[in-house]
Amino acid sequence: MTEPAGPRVLLGAIAGAHGVRGLVRIKSFTDDPGDLTAYGPLGDETGARTFQVTITGSAKGGGAKGFLVARIAGIDDRAAAQALKGTRLTVPRGALPALGDEETYYHADLIGLAVEDLAGQPVGTVSTVYDFGGGDLLEIDRAAGAPLVIPFTKAAVPQVDLAGQRLVIAPPEEVEAPERRSDG
Repeated sequence: MTEPAGPRVLLGAIAGAHGVRGLVRIKSFTDDPGDLTAYGPLGDETGARTFQVTITGSAKGGGAKGFLVARIAGIDDRAAAQALKGTRLTVPRGALPALGDEETYYHADLIGLAVEDLAGQPVGTVSTVYDFGGGDLLEIDRAAGAPLVIPFTKAAVPQVDLAGQRLVIAPPEEVEAPERRSDG
């Protein structure tokens, strides 16, 4: 089966075998872990290989959220399941639904955007979006110097222009720091 060309979006990763009958543990990166298979067939990062995935349950581990347990068509034993460990499961970007809120973005849409400061001067390119649970962070690769990591907030990123393939940031020294509480 040939997947449509274009960018692919990471939805999950196979963490290893679950039991001896070919089941796998999958870490889902979707808001609702059960939506892993909701956007069509999952493929590898290139789209060259597709997987028919059926979620059968969940398992603890990997932090508070745990893992999905799934069967992949054609994978019938532990060795075959374990051989898939580390496989990143993706779908074509076009398979994802449109977002109703204009202030909500898919991480995949932000990665690669050119970054400018408030004066319109180039800063770099968004290389990664992190989500550690306390709000998204953008990592910006700069032509000179270490990467810059900033919070993805309205104060730090006042403008996102997907059509123009850019976003505008208020450099950290220009963002007002929240007042800190004194415990003394």
